[in-house]
Parts: sequence; C-alpha cells; structure tokens
Amino acid sequence: MTSGGTPPSPLGRPDRRLLLLAATMALASACSRGGEGASGAGSAVEPAAGSPAARTRSRPPVGKSPVAPSPSAAPTLSRLPAEVAHGPRQRRMVALTFHGSGPPELAEAALRAIEKAGGHATVLAVGTWLDQYPAMARRVLDGGHDLGNHTQNHLDISSLDAASARREIEECAARLRALTGSIGSWFRPSASRTATPLVRRLSARAGYPTCLSYDVDSLDHTDPGPRAVVDNVLRAVRPGSVVSMHLGHQGTVAALPRVLDGLRARGLRAVTTTELLRA
Repeated sequence: MTSGGTPPSPLGRPDRRLLLLAATMALASACSRGGEGASGAGSAVEPAAGSPAARTRSRPPVGKSPVAPSPSAAPTLSRLPAEVAHGPRQRRMVALTFHGSGPPELAEAALRAIEKAGGHATVLAVGTWLDQYPAMARRVLDGGHDLGNHTQNHLDISSLDAASARREIEECAARLRALTGSIGSWFRPSASRTATPLVRRLSARAGYPTCLSYDVDSLDHTDPGPRAVVDNVLRAVRPGSVVSMHLGHQGTVAALPRVLDGLRARGLRAVTTTELLRA
C-alpha cells in the first residue's frame, strides 16, 4: 500500500479510476456540508426529477392519504350550483331519475329492469307515497339507487307561499329520515321543471344545497305508449343527461329495456345522479 492508502497500479502509480472515485466522494461530502450551511440545519438537496429517489419521495408516507386533488379536478358535490339540469358532457353516463309514486309492483318492476341491465337510478319520492308504501324507501337504497325528496303532497310548489312550500319540503324530508336515517341525496320541486329562487332557498335550509332539474323529459306521465317514451328519451339524450321519468306507469316499465339497450348502444351507462355529478 502507498502512504495515501491507494493501492498501486501494476506500473507503480495510483489507479486513475480509484483517484476519480475518491475525488467524487470528497466533492459530494463538501456539497452536503455546504447545503446545510446555506439553508439552515437539516436542509437537503432535492433529488433530480424522475430519479428513483424522486419517485420514492413522491409516495405518501405509510398510513397517510395522498394529497387532495387540485381545484382543476372533476367537480364534487360540494361545488355544485343551486340547481343542476345535467352532468358533465364529456362523461359517458346518464342519470335516469324517477318521480316516486304509484303502485309498488310497478316501481319494483322498473327497478328490476334497471338492475338487470347493470344500471342504477335516482328515485325522488313523494312523501304520501312513502306513507303508503314505507318499504319502498329501503328497497330503493338496497338496490344501490339514489333516494331523494319530491315534496310531501306533490302540489305545485312554485305557487305556494313560503310557509306552505317549506312544509312540503320538510315533511317529506322527515319521512325519509324516519325510514332511512337520512333526508336523501336530492330535492326536486313538484309540478315544476325548475325551482324558483324561494324554493331553492327553502330546500337549501332543509339540507338540500342543490335542486335537481333535468334536460330530457320522457313525457311518460302522459302515457303516450312505450314506443313514444323510448323515442322521447333516445332522441334527446346526450352524455351527462338527466332524464325525467315516472314510477307507477306501465308504459314506462315496458319502455325501460329498450331505453337501456339504446343507451348501451351509444356507449352510455345508466348511473345514479350522485355518480354522474361526482364522476
């Protein structure tokens, strides 16, 4: 060994590769000490982007959640406006929404048709319907569907005074809470496509920050026949659409398989309103 600790090369001179390694190690040590002095104790040089060290540091610590998405991420329910008529147009989903009333056997048949096709829906229940058929509340939720509020008596809520409109909203909300433990996901005004400013304020106070309107009307409540219901939906539906339909009509039940087939042929999935607006 030489006095410097570097083994001699076959020619009696230090090996150039070992000298280079020793110089690199010394330089790294000096840079580390210099970095700590420049920015205070404990500061470290950031690893190069894309390096293994950088990829390791980008992972969240064990047991910690990743950083929340930036504001440019997809909209969440907390950022919805006071009323929505459709979801994002770039997503290949459609929300079939039903006014909840009528014979339970027709409601059951409609839900089964949707579930058989692998879809989900949203039922906006009328309070008197829940009073008459309380088991329907759990049936809707147990099928993976959304359940919401469509007022207690299905009056023309836009024509009511503030006290009466408030009762219509809050009495149905109370029925939902008693039956399910929740007031439900959505409120839709009765006998009106859109909510008045008064109704929006009252529904927000009752716990529904967003009123649910729609951009496609099946007109199934006029009983035009299954073919007309299918045509009304498929003619107007687009990605992100919210479709208005009604439980309690035989023509609606008969139309649903063809509606669902038509959506599938266009690459559209039938989802709950919550999924449509969270996606």
